[in-house]
Amino acid sequence: MRGALRAKWGVCAAAVALAATACGGGSASRSGVVSSSWGDPQNPLEPANTNEVQGGKVLEMLFRGLKRYNPKTGAAENVIAERIATTDSRNYTVTLKPGWFFSNGEKVTAKSFVDAWNYGALLDNKQKNAAFFQYIDGFDRVHPANGSPTAKTLSGLVVKDDRTFTVKLNQKFSSWPDTLGYAAFMPLPRAFFQDHAAWLRKSVGNGPYTVDSYEKGSVLRLRKWEKYPGADPARNGGIDLRVYTDNNTAYTDLQAGNLDLVDDVPAAQLKNVHKDLGGRYINQPAGIIQTLTFPMYDKNWGGARKDKVRRGISMAINRDQITKEIFQKTRTPATDWTSPVLGAGGGYKAGLCGEACVFNPGKAKQLIQEGGGLPGGKMTITYNADSGSHKDWIDAICNNINTSLGSDKACVGNPVGTFADFRNKISAKALSGPFRAGWQMDYPLIQNFLQPLYYTNASSNDGKYSNPAFDKLVDEANAATDTARAVAKFQEAEKILAAQMPAIPLWYQNGSGGYSDRIRNVSLNPFSVPVYNEIQVN
Repeated sequence: MRGALRAKWGVCAAAVALAATACGGGSASRSGVVSSSWGDPQNPLEPANTNEVQGGKVLEMLFRGLKRYNPKTGAAENVIAERIATTDSRNYTVTLKPGWFFSNGEKVTAKSFVDAWNYGALLDNKQKNAAFFQYIDGFDRVHPANGSPTAKTLSGLVVKDDRTFTVKLNQKFSSWPDTLGYAAFMPLPRAFFQDHAAWLRKSVGNGPYTVDSYEKGSVLRLRKWEKYPGADPARNGGIDLRVYTDNNTAYTDLQAGNLDLVDDVPAAQLKNVHKDLGGRYINQPAGIIQTLTFPMYDKNWGGARKDKVRRGISMAINRDQITKEIFQKTRTPATDWTSPVLGAGGGYKAGLCGEACVFNPGKAKQLIQEGGGLPGGKMTITYNADSGSHKDWIDAICNNINTSLGSDKACVGNPVGTFADFRNKISAKALSGPFRAGWQMDYPLIQNFLQPLYYTNASSNDGKYSNPAFDKLVDEANAATDTARAVAKFQEAEKILAAQMPAIPLWYQNGSGGYSDRIRNVSLNPFSVPVYNEIQVN
């Protein structure tokens, strides 16, 4: 999910005034309501059009799908799905549990899913998550790479009755059912299609909360849905998501008792957070990895022998020092391209990067020289300047590289003012050097860390890396009906990344948060998002 790249906190000239508006009045005025820091989402809260963190937090409260990822283990567990059956890992029959309905009283049926998926996939609707439907047969006709659609619906989706629909994929994908907890696959009521504008103003879902009101730039008020039919109801009266443009302001409000929860402790506060919050500070692993991605489309970086240069740069980086001194151990040095939250059974295997991820300045210099040196004798690392402590760690990496090469000008940071401008430059292939990248898993599968980012022409392959052997292993892994065999194939593909280093693994990111003594039972899920429905008010 590109949301991992997205600035959780924007920079705004009116930050102080806005924060004051969002936080006025102290603790939530309604009994049982929890106040939490938040940032306005990029887009309206459509499941297939939300691919960033802030909007995703809300969709998790408003919707339930066929599956949900266990907030403790990350395992994909059936919710509305009674069963998802297949004999060949390509043709699936989905059967729904009875008794589910939307908060407007409409029944959740097979058509609720099929209509939603068809809408999300259709090119005309310009949904950011359309690529998640690419494995369903007919996607190339409803969402062609060039030209206009030649079909309006996916041929691979067929409604059989109210509780049953079938799905035909265009390739074998044994783990496909485990992707179905992602927001793009949520069902939609008829009201979404009948009066789309009205639905966008006040989203109607089938999750444990409903929308009470939304004041853009200030607060989104969600309230417990008393008739929620699921097994995981809200244990509080509601959530007030208050907009902040500066996480330091949110942290100050938490300390002052004006806010119940922050889910992003500022780097500047990490040295004092234990003293400030004691046992009300959360720091735990999350399915997020930070990397440096190379513009493989640029011959200066993707040409012959440049794999040595890229590997050398990786070996010049002192991950241990940076994660300890800058991030206060809220990051863990990465040794592969996935995340430890997957566990061994899910595909994580420490050390797959090998010596390329081990700090060795002497070997780093040797490899860079053997690869022909840095292009033009220098390099820039581009990053967005409107979020967190990016400048600090980018400067630290450049200092490592400069020290290894014996030059104080070999590497410099290249800040871009906003995340939006940064992403636009990446999309336009306008960068001539490596750039900051990050990935928050959409679903807890090793496939999600590899295929979207490194498969030829994949939706989030920003460096435009392409390797036929890597693609072949990914295809074989997807087709494997045995999980262990699939994981082994994906890990073979990771070894190709280790040899060619199209992106340098830097560190695995932890989720962090803090909360007031007004609430209890606070935790973060493996995606680093608070489990809002479990929070209780004292």
